[in-house]
Amino acid sequence: MSGAIYMAASGAITQQMRLEVLSNNLANVNTVGFKEDRAIFKIPETPESNKNSKQGLSEDKKKITLSSLQQFGTLTDFSQGKLKITSNPMDLALEGKGFFCIQTPGGVQYTRNGNFTLNSSGNLVTEEGYAVLSDSGEITINSDNFTVDLEGKISVDGNDIATLKIVDFPSPYNLKKAGNTSFIPANSDIKEIKAEGIKVNQGANEMSNISAIKLMTEMIEVQRAFESYQKVIQSIDTVTSQAVNEVGKLA
Repeated sequence: MSGAIYMAASGAITQQMRLEVLSNNLANVNTVGFKEDRAIFKIPETPESNKNSKQGLSEDKKKITLSSLQQFGTLTDFSQGKLKITSNPMDLALEGKGFFCIQTPGGVQYTRNGNFTLNSSGNLVTEEGYAVLSDSGEITINSDNFTVDLEGKISVDGNDIATLKIVDFPSPYNLKKAGNTSFIPANSDIKEIKAEGIKVNQGANEMSNISAIKLMTEMIEVQRAFESYQKVIQSIDTVTSQAVNEVGKLA
């Protein structure tokens, strides 16, 4: 296979991967607490990678091109999403840097999705049924008449019953997604720190931080780039076929 085919195929697959990430973002444009993902690619450098070859792409460069496809990942944008007023007392939105803590079967996870509800036992839980944590454990609210202040203190009939556990992590965040809107530390060395200057807004949701217009523009760009690489591959294939046929005729 020619070096040009390697390069064109690499480019096409890269655009396909980018499109998959963008499509997932688009599907979650209205998901509460969703954080946008961005595709990233790392191309390793070797002493041979910068050498020119008169014979086209060298074997080392071919390996670099193909290995770059295996070093694909995503980078999450943790910027603040817009707040949407819902007037539902179960909905809580964070303003500032920090995360709610939720208890799952796999351990504690962290989220900006404050679309909560009460289960049959009166516990404050996520849509998936996971317990929302306070500084002292699970939160039980045995009344519809409760309030949450800006510091996360929950009061029932004027009496404080719990304080939401809201934490942060060192910047830049080294967190990975454990679901659409929940995160876990990328490794065991990453520890929680106290969230500073964060506000809890009751009766509101933090929407996704995705710009739909920007996203659609980028998707069109990626689709066009993918089509361009396809045309290059087809052109190379045509030229190669013609060359083989001409060699056959001469023989």
